[in-house]
Amino acid sequence: MFTLSAFADEISHDPREQVAVLKACRIRFIEFRSIYKTNVLALTDDQIKGFKALLDGEGMGLSAIGSPVGKVAIDAPFEPHLDKLKRAIELCHVFGTRGIRVFSYYPPGNDPAFNPANWPAHRDEVIRRMGVKAELAAKSGVVLYHENEHRIFGDSPDRVADILSTVNSPALRGAYDAANYAYGNFDPVEGWEKTKAWTAHFHIKDWKMGGHGAGHDYGVIPGTGDGQVAHSVRDAAARGYKGFAVMEPHLRGGGPTGGITGPDLFPYAVQAFRTILDEAWAKYD
Repeated sequence: MFTLSAFADEISHDPREQVAVLKACRIRFIEFRSIYKTNVLALTDDQIKGFKALLDGEGMGLSAIGSPVGKVAIDAPFEPHLDKLKRAIELCHVFGTRGIRVFSYYPPGNDPAFNPANWPAHRDEVIRRMGVKAELAAKSGVVLYHENEHRIFGDSPDRVADILSTVNSPALRGAYDAANYAYGNFDPVEGWEKTKAWTAHFHIKDWKMGGHGAGHDYGVIPGTGDGQVAHSVRDAAARGYKGFAVMEPHLRGGGPTGGITGPDLFPYAVQAFRTILDEAWAKYD
């Protein structure tokens, strides 16, 4: 059973417009990344209370806190960044969700010229930090969903599998994003096959291979890119998947802090994904 959710800030910065479009699309959950152009972890307590009241009034909930935890250089101080995870855990309890989206660190100094062949020198520190976060999550009753984001340690199928198998915690699972593999010139099918044993969350977007570097500046309608979205959906359905599928189309662009689709295009992406689900004989709501 796939339960649809959405990074609603792709629709609008206004939370009321976010909710209105999602209700029209028959989506009842949000992956809470931002409102008012402000990241979820930087919102004031009053803004959090206001958003919670809006969701409660509209009968909506959260699939996860869409945090940026782990989107810092691997050599950046750990403790201050760990405080961000603690804030995300607090928000889980406020909103009644058990999920937090996380990442596995940029190269030292966030060097754009970093050679991925040098990641092995930093692998142990990545694993250590992910293990500390997983232990904290387990004690707090939440689950971290690692996204295979471009340029982080866990952007390749092998390194994602390394993180999840080595930490080996039920409090650290995979958020499979087919488009991110395609964007980074990795095979999305290989990404699925190597990580599906630990995958408990889906992000739904599609892209052409190579992304910006190959002249593909925008995401595409799910099923029309190189992400092979249908492959993972079919297999997950056959394996009895039960969890969220979170719409994140990026149809007007995307980057390290989020993406843009707009209220006009978002419904087309949702309908395309529902078609993929139907063709896979997958149950969803």
